Amino acid sequence: MSTTSGSAGSNPAGSDVARLGELLRVQVDPELLRLALTHRSFAYEHGGIKHNERLEFLGDSILGQAVTVKLYRDFPDLDEGDLAKRRASLVSTVALAEIARINGLGAYLRLGKGEEQTGGRDKSSILADTVEAIIGATYLSAGPDEATALVLRLVEPLLIDPDRFGAAMDPKTSLQELASSLSLGNPAYRVTEEGPDHDKTFHATVVLHGEDVATGSGSSKKTAEMAAALDAWTRLSGRSSDTADAAGTPAADAAAGTPAA
Repeated sequence: MSTTSGSAGSNPAGSDVARLGELLRVQVDPELLRLALTHRSFAYEHGGIKHNERLEFLGDSILGQAVTVKLYRDFPDLDEGDLAKRRASLVSTVALAEIARINGLGAYLRLGKGEEQTGGRDKSSILADTVEAIIGATYLSAGPDEATALVLRLVEPLLIDPDRFGAAMDPKTSLQELASSLSLGNPAYRVTEEGPDHDKTFHATVVLHGEDVATGSGSSKKTAEMAAALDAWTRLSGRSSDTADAAGTPAADAAAGTPAA
């Protein structure tokens, strides 16, 4: 699936919602799809309208079932423990956020002003929740078979690419191994936090050779570091068009095989 470019703003028009349906290759009721894209921050700022958390709850269950059956059928030689690890990695916040970024979902989110200003379109937790909500909306609108088919299409990029799948399972270890192979040393993580105690958001930055390489956010320090590590691994391995954003840093130069200045 190709990545959507551009921004749809905080309140996507009907044409933008239709375009997302075409991108995901599903026919979902436009109102349900719009609801799936509505974060609670947007709902709060617009008079307490409905938001996507109920759809997220539904989608989480459908996602887990579809992935479980897929892994059971595709890996007959794996024991229960290995299957459970793979399932956990595929339905994790880090993996779902990666899926969302692959498909450009951030551009379609309906966010409140506060989330918009603090980078909500790229927060792993928000992106992951939106993927689950879209799955839930697909189930209600098109039925279980279409919802399952959507799940399998979404996770396919992780399943067919062993390196990317490994990175999604354990991004910090994968990044450390890649950085070592590029002679960049061990990654360091700088973490900040914001928000009240009951609703904190953590922001992590990966530092290599004294340069900021990638960032990630999450509802815990661990999640934020994992998101940042996966972003850094993606950039350094040349698997994202965003790699160019880091051009000129020693890390990017090493990834490209170019001596740093």
